[in-house]
Amino acid sequence: MVINIIIGVVVLSVIILAHELGHFITAKASGVKVEEFGLGFPPRLFGVRRGETLYSLNAIPFGGFTKMAGEEDPKAPRSLASKGIGTRLLVLSAGSLMNILLPLLLFSIAFMVPHNLVVGQVLVEEVAPNSPAARAEIESGDLLLSINGEPLPNSGELNRLVYLNLGNEITILVKHLDSTAKDVQLIPRWKPPEGEGAIGIWHTTSNPTTISQHEPLWKAIPMGARECIETFVLYKNGIISVIIGAAPAVVAGPVGIAQLTGEIARVGISPLLEFAALISLILGILNLFPLPALDGGRIAFVLLEWFRRGKRVSPRIEGLVHSIGFAMLIGLMLVITYQDILRIISGGSLIP
Repeated sequence: MVINIIIGVVVLSVIILAHELGHFITAKASGVKVEEFGLGFPPRLFGVRRGETLYSLNAIPFGGFTKMAGEEDPKAPRSLASKGIGTRLLVLSAGSLMNILLPLLLFSIAFMVPHNLVVGQVLVEEVAPNSPAARAEIESGDLLLSINGEPLPNSGELNRLVYLNLGNEITILVKHLDSTAKDVQLIPRWKPPEGEGAIGIWHTTSNPTTISQHEPLWKAIPMGARECIETFVLYKNGIISVIIGAAPAVVAGPVGIAQLTGEIARVGISPLLEFAALISLILGILNLFPLPALDGGRIAFVLLEWFRRGKRVSPRIEGLVHSIGFAMLIGLMLVITYQDILRIISGGSLIP
């Protein structure tokens, strides 16, 4: 368990470091004074000053920061607030941009690293009455060969492709017991009856075989780019499913994510890289939400200034809003972390 947490902390630290480097590099390039570049949250363990910037390592590992001069005060010398709207938007959004770009690298490496893949035939064991599969005349004993032309090497890939296309018509190549094959069309449901799944079948991978697979660089990069896009769609579909009540909301803080990361690391390097890419993407998106203390909250104030044709919100008011938002965020994280710790102590896991 301790090893799992350590692995999780290391992975989260790399993701956070990428985020803060986005802010740091763009701030330096824009002439903004960076007072401190910190990994983790205070209290400070130690720091090294290089030029005008203090580089610090802090005691609380689940976070990081780039402290820039005058983030709300345009009167401070070489402050962020004294820069133009375009420059501020670039610096404030650069962290999330790095988190959104990092998965391209992680997914590409995951495809290049040798990893095991279970392959076989996707066998339909049972079909729910009046489900999309039943209306498409899919029957027990059928083999599902492909979805929208994408081969189905296992049941996991079937689930992934179906979830990618919730609410959209898909074409499934079906092989019946009499060896005839035909394309059928159906629409996966957003909110199916409990236990039926989006298309209404129970399935398994028959005749499974485990093979080792890896891709060369020139194939891994475009595959990684495609995986980034599909991961974003899966995340979007997951949020919608929670909102409409089709899936339960699973809440985890940094400790819970670290635990889950360590558990996935035991499966292999490739799954670990894929999970890290997912966390990085989620972090990048969430940080753009227009909430106080997040990058998106600061961006909202800059956009408000632009809409008001250069009229700023008072630095005191903006600073107060972000301070209150940060305090609320820390409070929420403490509550979630408490629940994560209780789950770990009881031997629970986020993995079903």
